[in-house]
Amino acid sequence: MKSALLCIDLQYLDAARGCGVFADSGYSAFGKEGQEYYFARLEKQVLPNVQKLQALFRDKGLEVIHIRVMSQTDDGRDRSYWHRKLDLHCPPGSRESEFIESVAPKSGDLVINKTASGPFGNSNIHSLLSRLGIAQLYCCGVFTDVAVESTIRAAADFGYCPMLIEDATASASDMVQAECVNRLGGVTVKWCARRNCWRIWSSIFAR
Repeated sequence: MKSALLCIDLQYLDAARGCGVFADSGYSAFGKEGQEYYFARLEKQVLPNVQKLQALFRDKGLEVIHIRVMSQTDDGRDRSYWHRKLDLHCPPGSRESEFIESVAPKSGDLVINKTASGPFGNSNIHSLLSRLGIAQLYCCGVFTDVAVESTIRAAADFGYCPMLIEDATASASDMVQAECVNRLGGVTVKWCARRNCWRIWSSIFAR
């Protein structure tokens, strides 16, 4: 079973202080406390773990696939209904569409642009994965309970075997994170806990 790493929404839209959905310092859908929790987890745990994952997959010759929100048009008319309703707009070349530098694509990586929460149904990800013969998807990124969960559920419906890398994802609180993991666990996805994920990865890639 061929594997790929999906790095989801690690871009300036939703993974950088003072940018995108966090541009207004006086407002955040997470609230002040949730925003501080989110960025602390993102910067201290998630991004370093994603870097390690990317290095591991590249070293083993496995696909690293970056998924981001970006419309095809400058005016965003190709966006999904909910992105238009929420006024989420990342036109080509915008700051919001750029990847966070520490986990940005490198030569040989693949990039998928989407216009909805998940990439299935609004991008070419399914046909791409099929052509590459990939069946196992290791999923990391943000937000755990939004784009990551949406991607995992759709991937399972499309016949893939998704795995959530729990300590390489982030959301607004420990409670939200745990609730999402519990919703997904054993139903649509396998998941790795922080205490044993590196041991599991090492055993997988040592085969």
